[in-house]
Amino acid sequence: MKIRLLSIAITFGASVFANAVNAAPLYAQGKTGIKNHIPCGLGLVENKLSKRASFQLADVPGGNVKITFVGHSTFMMETPSGVAASTDCAGLQTPDRVPDIVTMNNSHSSHWTDFLDSKITHILRGWDSAGGIARHHLKVKDMRIYNLPTNIFNFGKGAMNGNSVFVFEAGGLCMAHLGHLHHFLSKEQVAHLGRIDVLYVPIDGVNTLSHEEALHIIGQINPRIVMPMHLSAFGMPEAFPATAGQKYKVKFLEKDNIVLNRSMLPGKTEVWFLTEKF
Repeated sequence: MKIRLLSIAITFGASVFANAVNAAPLYAQGKTGIKNHIPCGLGLVENKLSKRASFQLADVPGGNVKITFVGHSTFMMETPSGVAASTDCAGLQTPDRVPDIVTMNNSHSSHWTDFLDSKITHILRGWDSAGGIARHHLKVKDMRIYNLPTNIFNFGKGAMNGNSVFVFEAGGLCMAHLGHLHHFLSKEQVAHLGRIDVLYVPIDGVNTLSHEEALHIIGQINPRIVMPMHLSAFGMPEAFPATAGQKYKVKFLEKDNIVLNRSMLPGKTEVWFLTEKF
């Protein structure tokens, strides 16, 4: 009897997981035209390499991701197997190592460039130069990256050529970079993102999103950690900590990088600055 009950439980669990995986691409199908997508958080990235010491970087243990704030809107994420991805690569802020993957958005020249190191293997643009909709879904060893196409200035009325929210899944963590987003997200778009643990958010307060708009989007996505960017951009970034502090705990880590794993995530959303106070 116990064996039969165990068999039923296993079958039921497998069915639930299969249904979740099969249903996931449907979350984003609709007016935005997004399809063929599995949201972050379903644990579909192979993490076997991250458990082998021989494949492990000295400062990125298995089950972790090293996040470094390079500057402006550029963050680098490094995995235990040695994969490095850099956001909004524009050639202005240069990480210590050449990344394997770069993502870019084309709202401003500080977010993209055509002049990239030839050693970079994968270049993911948040727009389609042919005028269509950019769609990316890339898996490299223990990292998976996909994008959510968004507008820039048209306030969420469908997906248009210009910006993408890029999502990075590695080490059991889901990290999303808003790029140069200028509008709120629809429920459909939030579902497309999936579970987000770390959200990179512009806090200039003027050029991209007002602080109130940034906080609204943070509430839509409900990440565990917010990591601000656009710290030295034109606008009012220095006012964001006080504004955000009315709703969230704000921490200054007083360093530009952190090696992060799921056990370190706060129970409620917090704002973590990868910098000293400014």
